[in-house]
Amino acid sequence: MTRILRPALVALTALALSACAFQPHLPKLPFKGGKPAAAAPTTAAAPRRTEWPQAKSDVPADPRVRFGVLPNGMRYAIMKNATPPGQASLRLRIDAGSLNETDAQQGLAHFLEHMAFNGSKAIPEGEMVKILERHGLAFGADTNASTDFDETIYKLDLPQTDDDTVDSSLQILRETASELLIAQDAVDRERGIVLSEERTRDGPGYRIYKSRLAFLLKGQRPSTRFPIGQVEVLKTAPASQIRDFYAKYYRPDRAVLVAVGDFDVDAMEAKIKARFGDWKATGPDGGDPDLGALAQRGPETLVKIEPGSSTFLQLSWTAAPDLAPDSVEKRRRQWLERLGFAVLNRRLGTIARGDNPPFLSAGAFRTDQLHAAQITNVAVSARPGEWQAALQAVDQEQRRAVQFGVRQDELDREIAEIRAALQAQVSGAATQKTPNLAGDMLDSLTDDDVITSPQQDLELFEKIVKDLKADTVSASLKAAFEGNGPLLFMASPTEIQGGEAAVTAAYAASRATPVTALAASTLMAWPYDSFGAPGKVVDQHEIEDLDAVFVRFDNGVRLTVKPTKFRDDQVLVKVRIGDGMLDLSRDRQSMIWASSSLIEGGLGKISAEDMDRVLASHIYGANFRVEDDAFSLSGSTRRDDLNTQLQVLAAYVSDPGFKPEAFQRMKSYVATLNDQLVATDGGVFGRDLPGLIHNGDKRWTFPQPADIAGSDLAAFKGQFGPALASGQIEVLVVGDVTVDKAIAAVAATFGALPSRPAGIPPGSDALTAGFPGGGGEPVVLTHKGREDQAIAYVAWRTSDFFGDVQTSRTVTLLGDVLHLRLIDEIREKQGVTYSPQTGTESSLVFKGWGYLSAQIEAPPANIDGFYRDVAKIVADLRDKPITADELERARKPKLEGLQKARNTNEYWLYFLSGAQNDPRRLDAIRSVQASYQRITPADLQAAARKYLTDDRAWKVVVRPGSK
Repeated sequence: MTRILRPALVALTALALSACAFQPHLPKLPFKGGKPAAAAPTTAAAPRRTEWPQAKSDVPADPRVRFGVLPNGMRYAIMKNATPPGQASLRLRIDAGSLNETDAQQGLAHFLEHMAFNGSKAIPEGEMVKILERHGLAFGADTNASTDFDETIYKLDLPQTDDDTVDSSLQILRETASELLIAQDAVDRERGIVLSEERTRDGPGYRIYKSRLAFLLKGQRPSTRFPIGQVEVLKTAPASQIRDFYAKYYRPDRAVLVAVGDFDVDAMEAKIKARFGDWKATGPDGGDPDLGALAQRGPETLVKIEPGSSTFLQLSWTAAPDLAPDSVEKRRRQWLERLGFAVLNRRLGTIARGDNPPFLSAGAFRTDQLHAAQITNVAVSARPGEWQAALQAVDQEQRRAVQFGVRQDELDREIAEIRAALQAQVSGAATQKTPNLAGDMLDSLTDDDVITSPQQDLELFEKIVKDLKADTVSASLKAAFEGNGPLLFMASPTEIQGGEAAVTAAYAASRATPVTALAASTLMAWPYDSFGAPGKVVDQHEIEDLDAVFVRFDNGVRLTVKPTKFRDDQVLVKVRIGDGMLDLSRDRQSMIWASSSLIEGGLGKISAEDMDRVLASHIYGANFRVEDDAFSLSGSTRRDDLNTQLQVLAAYVSDPGFKPEAFQRMKSYVATLNDQLVATDGGVFGRDLPGLIHNGDKRWTFPQPADIAGSDLAAFKGQFGPALASGQIEVLVVGDVTVDKAIAAVAATFGALPSRPAGIPPGSDALTAGFPGGGGEPVVLTHKGREDQAIAYVAWRTSDFFGDVQTSRTVTLLGDVLHLRLIDEIREKQGVTYSPQTGTESSLVFKGWGYLSAQIEAPPANIDGFYRDVAKIVADLRDKPITADELERARKPKLEGLQKARNTNEYWLYFLSGAQNDPRRLDAIRSVQASYQRITPADLQAAARKYLTDDRAWKVVVRPGSK
């Protein structure tokens, strides 16, 4: 079933969730020895899902997918897809998560997921990941897993579909399904890793999320079964408790295997049957949990004080979950609701973009929350001390929508936008990316939805919206706000005077204020369909081996076109303007923090809101970034909308709106960030590292509160306006487009602008940036979070990319080897941290600037040990060459990852950027595979001896400080 992104920004508490666990299905927020445990509370005789949803639905399944059920009850779905070619994605879903745990097992569903990589009957502990690496799968990127409340998923992305790779991968999933050892000593070694993950996740946002879920689902099971579990259980639970969960829930009738990729479907089906056909359950099923009855409640208020949080409010109405099978009628009801919420969100977005808005952002949506309740939410993010105005604004806008409904012109606008998105998905259906398809199929399984194709989704949508009247959508939207409540939740970093009584009173006062119908807005025409006489091409030549074309217009604008067939009907556009960081002063605080206000500020002749309305039926994008050597505007479009996409970006270059309300909105938002960032070690580290590693260069430092308070729109225009008005311009068009069409579209837009100069040439003395000196004591930063949260980081200075391309790539591979060593020593052997990290950077712009780094998150007591371990590992890398096996386990995933990336438009857009001005970039593209192939153990050792020395090592430690 196709997932449609909503057009409005929903301001929910941000949770940075990554890696193996706690990756829920939006809009659900987050995540990723003794006696046998008592069974979790269950519903009576809950049947296992051993049939596909289409068996009891009038919604036909995607004809491209082969569905099957083994005699043991395991289901499988197989789909051939050749984007990227020669690759595949395998997903094993177990229909059990933290909701299935007993009190004594809280956190063990997730712990069990970790144990999948710690030895099975056929694969010794420590070998599973190595086997995958030898086949080119990178740990984390291609080999991953996640645990949620109601499911556990194992993920393998195969770089090849040869028999050896497929057979090995299926064997690993089969071993995971029923053959794990779960040895006590392995469990004990893994505890530190799981506890590290608990520390990493436990920030203000997560604590607010738990409080909010407990408030909304009062007395129901989900609020007592978060996937990370209870720390005491994680510290002490014996292996027998994990084995008990494993036996009861890892069963074929609870399993689905999804296989998508460039393979023969018959052959894949035969392999699945042969590998999983003998899987038998041992012992009785653990049963499905009793989620608890939805409480009947009137209006209630809860205020959660959490230092480091944003000021956040949410109005919610709860109702019984919709457990009806997937059907055409159910999908019709869902589309009517979505359309109603799209209108409401559009109205909230208009308020946020207005002059002196009462909130930073807001959004409304309805979700089935873990099948325990349907919850309708209106969420709002407010400036500190201004929560009353934010609450009043969202309350009155919600009541206005319910009382007066939506207008036909509003509904038609949302239909047009969604139709365009669905049509784009149909156009690109034949080249959807394999991992995305596998993910969409898993998302459908979570809600027991029928898996449908983009064409089916578009056809059903068109039937639903044909002659659809606003009154019908208005009634659906009104019904969504019926039920228990409203339940008013508020999170604040500081105490609220008067507490919950004050919040309740403010809401009551707002409710007493009458609302009136919203007046219709006037639809204006798109004013940027002409930029003057089209530019003339003065030079055009082909880079034959890279299938790219370089074009130069008479006004100095350069165009690079690379037609591809990686994705049907996808065209990426990037415009590089001026010289980026090189245009900014290293001694004056940059205003990059406000850069998104350029897009939100709209254009001189039309606001961002009106632009969205006028171009609702078009697919286009507008993003602004500051790169080392250019300011960039970019967007993704389809063939038929390429002209519109280029018109939008050319308008932002030639006539940016620089609206004061957009700048003020961003200023207000960034002013709230520092208190949130300082609440965690990761927040402080991410805030301060860019400035520190550039030796205090103001272009990279995060602004101080005084910098933000003293900033104004004139200063912002002063930093970015000159480049937009007169800087060099390079346009890149990559994707499903012809060279002639791209040239014509650029000629009519950027080619028609006044003349533009050339940029700063490669090799200029201006291309320098600072780097801190090594060999000293660590820079110490402090945070206000948990006492057991700390980060240790070390970076060895290397060099830039073009100084020695081969050495640069050797250093990159050396970083991958270091990562393997850190995982083996600090994660697997010591169990100190969840995810040791390494990184490399070799600047393509700044002379002599590059580094190789390593870092961990760990309790402060482990910091010195990390530096000792790193010193020992790098000394070993200096003293003796690595083995051939270790080299291949680092190199093969690198090469496979490169090959995978080269089959994407994004890769070519990035690497062709700047190539007309700096032809060395073309040689870098050509040489990359051969460069990595020729690296030897001796080369890595030489690089370690040159760069991984104490005098080059620069360190940062983030420790808990005063609160």
